[in-house]
Amino acid sequence: MPITSPFLRPHDRVAIVSTARKVSAEDVAAAVEILRSWQLEVVLGESITAVHHQFAGPDELRRRDLQQQLDAPDIRAIFCARGGYGTTRIIDQLDFSAFTEHPKWIAGFSDITTLNCHLLKLGYESIHGVMPFIFAQPGGEEALESLRRALFGEPQSYAVPPHPLNQPGTAAGELMGGNLTLLQNLTGTASDCPTAGRILFVEDVAEYLMNIDRMMVHLDRTGKLRNLAGLLVGHFTDSQDNAVPFGQTAYEIIATYAAKYDFPVAYGFPVGHEPQNIALICGHQARLTVTSQGAELHYL
Repeated sequence: MPITSPFLRPHDRVAIVSTARKVSAEDVAAAVEILRSWQLEVVLGESITAVHHQFAGPDELRRRDLQQQLDAPDIRAIFCARGGYGTTRIIDQLDFSAFTEHPKWIAGFSDITTLNCHLLKLGYESIHGVMPFIFAQPGGEEALESLRRALFGEPQSYAVPPHPLNQPGTAAGELMGGNLTLLQNLTGTASDCPTAGRILFVEDVAEYLMNIDRMMVHLDRTGKLRNLAGLLVGHFTDSQDNAVPFGQTAYEIIATYAAKYDFPVAYGFPVGHEPQNIALICGHQARLTVTSQGAELHYL
């Protein structure tokens, strides 16, 4: 069973860093105020305001910044400021030995799927959830509240309407997943996690439908789908198509491969690159129930 880090309490110190795309202090100013309203003390890492082309500073600076927060025993949670690209460039140079002595929550999504999976491989829970860069986005209030509840250990469950592609059933297992592109790219690396017996969730943004199919073929051929407990299919935002149409939507593509198996599948789950991006605790046991009335996810 993955280790659950201590839940946050008022007056805890938390850090904001950027492991990927550049971000300014102004970009996270609203998030700082929100975290302070949660009675948390906020520390900004040196990667906030650092710039190296599209990155939040060179690889070594971003690595050093995250490492400092991982090592600091008084930092109780680390928020990754935004996604983009860059986390995979530094993940293998990080030392998690101090982290294992003082586990803490790490939260983010998109490119941060790398960290979510790496921590699960090491045996620790983390949070796939909204990031400081978009804490104050219109329509994101429920997502932000779900993140706060996850961090402070408050109970929550989720229910979504029925979808014509859903596969009914009930399953229990540890949650894992994130961005489909990252999950496929992590295959065979030190951050690659077994999927057997787990509830996988996937989402993506601005991907070509052909690429979504290619990635699903890859996951299927590598056995990642074969022994899943269940599957949550989140937002596939702004999917692209070629001049000659692929002929299926993102959901229809995924259904092609999910239908080969008998695990429950829930489409339209509110996770991904849209304001409705509820927090999911990677590594935590949950129960998924899919019926004709819709789908429900409960933590165990």
